[in-house]
Amino acid sequence: MWFSALRSVLLLSWLTAFLPGASAEPMLQSNSLNTCQEDSMFTASLFTVVYTPNNNTAFLNIVATSSVEGNVVFDVAISAYGYTIIQTTVDPCKVGLAGLCPMTAGKIPLKFNLPVGEEAASQIPGIAYTFPDLDATVRVFLNMTDTGKSVACVEADISNGKTVDLIAVKWVLAIIAGIILCSSAIINGLGHSNAAAHIASGALSLFGFFQAQAMLGLTSIHLPPVVQSWTQDFQWSMGIINVDFMQDIFTWYQRATGGTPSTIFDSLTTVSVQVEKRALSVLPEAAVNIYRRSAALLPRGAVELMKRGNVMTGSGSYIVYGIQRVAFRAGVETTNLFMTGLTFFCLLVVFTIGVVAAFKGFCELAVKQKWMKGDTFLEFRNGWLTVLKGILFRLTLIGYPQMAILCLWEFTQVDSPAEVVLAVFFIVGMTVTLAWAASKVIRIARRSVAMHRNPAYILFSDPQALNKWGFLYIQFRASAYYFIIPVLGYTLVKAMFIAFAQGNSTAQAIGFLLIEAGALIASSVLRPWMDKSTNSFNIAICAINFINAIFLLIFSDVFNQPPLVNGVIGLILFILNAIFATILLIMVIVSTTLVFYRKNPDGRYQFMADDRASFMKSQSQLAGTTELDALAATARGDKAGYKHGLDLDDDNESISSADMRRRTDTSNLTIPTAAPNGGYSRNNVNPPHSPVDPSVPLFPAAGGPQRAPSPYNGSSAGRSQNSGSPPSYRAQNNAR
Repeated sequence: MWFSALRSVLLLSWLTAFLPGASAEPMLQSNSLNTCQEDSMFTASLFTVVYTPNNNTAFLNIVATSSVEGNVVFDVAISAYGYTIIQTTVDPCKVGLAGLCPMTAGKIPLKFNLPVGEEAASQIPGIAYTFPDLDATVRVFLNMTDTGKSVACVEADISNGKTVDLIAVKWVLAIIAGIILCSSAIINGLGHSNAAAHIASGALSLFGFFQAQAMLGLTSIHLPPVVQSWTQDFQWSMGIINVDFMQDIFTWYQRATGGTPSTIFDSLTTVSVQVEKRALSVLPEAAVNIYRRSAALLPRGAVELMKRGNVMTGSGSYIVYGIQRVAFRAGVETTNLFMTGLTFFCLLVVFTIGVVAAFKGFCELAVKQKWMKGDTFLEFRNGWLTVLKGILFRLTLIGYPQMAILCLWEFTQVDSPAEVVLAVFFIVGMTVTLAWAASKVIRIARRSVAMHRNPAYILFSDPQALNKWGFLYIQFRASAYYFIIPVLGYTLVKAMFIAFAQGNSTAQAIGFLLIEAGALIASSVLRPWMDKSTNSFNIAICAINFINAIFLLIFSDVFNQPPLVNGVIGLILFILNAIFATILLIMVIVSTTLVFYRKNPDGRYQFMADDRASFMKSQSQLAGTTELDALAATARGDKAGYKHGLDLDDDNESISSADMRRRTDTSNLTIPTAAPNGGYSRNNVNPPHSPVDPSVPLFPAAGGPQRAPSPYNGSSAGRSQNSGSPPSYRAQNNAR
């Protein structure tokens, strides 16, 4: 498996070299020129250089501003992944660079082809033209010929046009995640609840891992190019998808509601955009000052934090980093990012409602036309509205990380008053909805413990509660029903660090490290998921997230390490996460595929230790061969046909406080010894709801109250004392 995963990663890395959209010939290019020295006397607002080794020619298009007068010498250093591979000195007068010998003050527009000698071309290794997301930099110091003093420093990031940021990979990942989620719903509709729970848990964990990868790219930490491209492959999970006509609509909406849209893409022909990947120490002084002002303003209010947009340097070029960097690479204007994520989340909800309604209609038509059996998807057809509510709640849970980050970030941008109102509505609405649903689950579980000494009894015995609220607890063991609260808190705190700490990469790195360390410790100690394999699956994800947090801390340069370390760590992060993602995909795909080839999909998985399967209505189709199964079926009323009785959503009589007290108060229980005329009178005020005593737990703990002696092992007197109900009384209760 490891060899197969590694082979897939290597194939992914080199796939761009053979895509039809990729360049047919090798090339090296740079699209921005950054200053790397305070008070640099040479800057460029537009910088485009393309070198093609086939004809040994470099095309240059530069709009520069120079304050240097006199003859200069260029001290050139070329580094790859932080390691200097070429260092040389170039005299512009000797190589015939027009306009640079001597240099004059003013605006210098340059657009020309520059021949590159064979000796210089031979020093470039062949892998530089093929390795994806090349992390190479050319740094040039301008030194005065007469004094040797450095008067300017500029650097350019070099790319070869090859990348792991692939549209095909994004589509494949999205389709796989969607198919697996749909498969779990179909399997559950067919009555295989155990298999469906495992598949749904795996799909949700996989999607959560995709979102965690996307969050790495949303941080303002300076990431190596390969890490930027790798995390960009997962931004679709945050709703960051570029559709041209939708971007036009968002721009119009922003203008119509009092906002001012950014036009960074409209100015690319005249202004360069620097995708920030270096430490602040090498950024222009203007950008450093903006970063510092942002960090200083953070305590005063999030509204002032990097308000309204793109950072422009003194030379007129832009710098994008963090969330803006992700938007720029996705082809989305930064002022349209919030509306882009919001719209795709709403479209997903509307599309899901339509699919569920259409599937309901198809099932009814298929049964009517006798295309399928009448009992197929029977539970879904009878309670499809409840199922739909549960699906919408699950979509809210899936989309919560995306909307939390974008809504909180919108508070710092204030793109328009209307968008701020939308951000408030969605973040408050989704947070309150999920918090209320989690509290509902906790109340139901506590009532189940009070009534039956087991939280699984009510959580899994009522199909309405299971279909509506099950998305919050079905992936956990019954005793860990509360774990959804830490999960929601983890998501919200992480979103706050991403949205509010865009101006302080060190704070983000330390925050991520503490958050992921807490998540790893909690998951390893509590092991809250449903079984051993699911716990191992999720703990492994938490471990990878923690390792990524350590890498982010290294990228933030808190250790002041040499650039070579960042380059190597970037490659390690990409390879590690690519291998791990491949393994997760293979595991989930194989597990889902095998389920469809088994006659009894539930048989592939061991039943959970909390015995939830004994309480699920869908298990009534299985033969109750054990005393425990028979007892659970009797308590549910399956023998006389299942009754929609609990209705946990409305808190009716079955789990009301008065009813719970009546059931748990043994002083109010009467054991009949005889009944006149063979049955109870209808005027009896409090007839028992079940022949099973609810005060006796189905699963007594060690040292707890013991079950009453079985009447079948004792004398006839014992039988009469413990089960004195006449046949007519049993018949009346069974008819319920």
